[in-house]
Amino acid sequence: MDLYKVKDPSFLKEMSSSQLEELAKDVSKFLIENLSTTGGHLGANLGVVELTLALHKVFKSPDDRFLFDVGHQSYIHKILTGRAGQFDTLRKYQGLCGFPKRNESEHDIWETGHSSTSLSAAMGMAIARDLKNEDHSIVPIIGDGALTGGMALEALNHIGHEKKNVTVILNDNEMSIAKNVGALHGALGRMRSAGKYNRAKDDLEWLLKKIPAVGGKLAQAAERLKDSMKYFVVPGMFFEELGFTYYGPVDGHDFNDLFENLNYAKKTNGPVIVHVMTQKGKGYHPAESDKKDKWHGVGPYKIESGEKIKPVDAPPAWSSVISETLRKEARKDKRIVAITPAMILGSKLEKFGEEFPDRLFDVGIAEQHATTVSAGLATQGMKPFLAIYSTFLQRGYDQVIHDVARQNLNVVFGIDRAGLVGADGETHQGVFDIAFLRSVPNMIISMPKDENEAQHLVHTAMTYDDGPFAVRYPRGNGKGISMDEELDSLPIGSWEVIEEGSDGVILTFGTTIDMALQASKQMKQEGKSIRVVNARFLKPMDEAMLHDIMKEQLPILTIEEAVLSGGFGSSVLEFAEEHNYTLQYMKRMGIPDRFIEHGSVPELWEEIGLTTESVIQNLKEMIPDKQQRA
Repeated sequence: MDLYKVKDPSFLKEMSSSQLEELAKDVSKFLIENLSTTGGHLGANLGVVELTLALHKVFKSPDDRFLFDVGHQSYIHKILTGRAGQFDTLRKYQGLCGFPKRNESEHDIWETGHSSTSLSAAMGMAIARDLKNEDHSIVPIIGDGALTGGMALEALNHIGHEKKNVTVILNDNEMSIAKNVGALHGALGRMRSAGKYNRAKDDLEWLLKKIPAVGGKLAQAAERLKDSMKYFVVPGMFFEELGFTYYGPVDGHDFNDLFENLNYAKKTNGPVIVHVMTQKGKGYHPAESDKKDKWHGVGPYKIESGEKIKPVDAPPAWSSVISETLRKEARKDKRIVAITPAMILGSKLEKFGEEFPDRLFDVGIAEQHATTVSAGLATQGMKPFLAIYSTFLQRGYDQVIHDVARQNLNVVFGIDRAGLVGADGETHQGVFDIAFLRSVPNMIISMPKDENEAQHLVHTAMTYDDGPFAVRYPRGNGKGISMDEELDSLPIGSWEVIEEGSDGVILTFGTTIDMALQASKQMKQEGKSIRVVNARFLKPMDEAMLHDIMKEQLPILTIEEAVLSGGFGSSVLEFAEEHNYTLQYMKRMGIPDRFIEHGSVPELWEEIGLTTESVIQNLKEMIPDKQQRA
């Protein structure tokens, strides 16, 4: 089938199961071929091809509301709603988003890049539907990994209590970004092996009622027997106890099984769980055989072999530098424990776990829990290192304030993916953590300029004993510089001058250091001397150096790959106000007050004016010509 001609999913209504099976092959082939060039979330989407086709056949989008959770498995939904022709732009600058996007299509009614939000949103939509006396289905599609998130469990509790008509599709592939953990995962495993209960229950009731005269009484008498039987047939009955009707487990790659259960669920009053078993990477052997889920999100690859197309001899990833330093520190200090919310692979903690299996804890998709577990460890004299993406730390913000900083506990936050992350777009850009952490008392915030400084900062953090300490580091690879063998503790709050200058000062850190150095070099060729300062501690700042700079009355330019509102530049302005300095010239460069969409990081820098050329332009505007000053 020519998928480029598909405008909406209505054509599926007339297709037979055999025709849908052929269509599923075409969709899988389309995904494998297109993502080999663009990259993207291949494994998750190959696993839900049949499920998505079945959902669009049984329900009617956009009248019926589909909410994809986390959202990276919505590629088939995008194809069926007329966007196949845009897949060559997937996750590229100003191209097709890798997640549902409301301004892309009327069929995308909920945007999500973080897990566990769909059920709460579905409940809100169900309340609105009922208040407006409308009649349509609300169908959140949530993975077994996302279901372990606290917000999802809160929503299940509320939906079950209110008895709202919500059809929850539980896409159970036994794996999210990492192997799922927790008691709920074990309960799902027991349900997988338990067989089907509800159909047997209803068939029994139908047969009893067919018996003349006594059928009704027998049916009533059997009610308690049926309710008791379910505890034997489906161990735990977790969902039924929450008020849901449970259907499953369903073979997510068998159209007949899907249609039977989805139609059954559609006719059921009250909340429903359809437990669908799928296989990640279905139909593509390299992804099917992947046990570590390295095909969750991929870059370009060779279709025939599955070999990833990567730069040759690339420097180590920032995450690897941090985790390897942590491993070295853990050999010397038995108090060190690593915590991660379902990000062992992403945070490159596999080797740490191999060497210290009893000191690495993956708590699942539960950032709030991860933060407070770390706090609990710290109260007992342990040295917890919480490896967490900047975008996901947002979800544990109350715990950072209430449980960690308020008690001044010695938790180290390894804030991965700090700054712009590129293709994953606005839901994943790690640009808010400086602003929301800077206002928290007791918090130390740092960011290294290179891998060598990164290992010294990790050592500094792990040997610090007086409160919370955050080390930020970006996505991608380091610079490939040489590394010191011996690690030293850096003085807390210390900055370093990496380029001398007397006409102006650039205060920056991390990823924008090179940009500042390039601008300084070019300005030197024009007769301007620009000092470049590595402001590696964002809190506390190097107040002694700041006093010297402000007493010199030098023009100051701050640069940060983070939001300007409440960010590092704001802290410099606050310092000037607090100490009664009058600044003649100061400018701030960083992320403007809007969400930044997907694209490569250089493209996004260009869009927001975070470039060497912009740095030079700002410096020229701030620094008067020497002849004019004379």
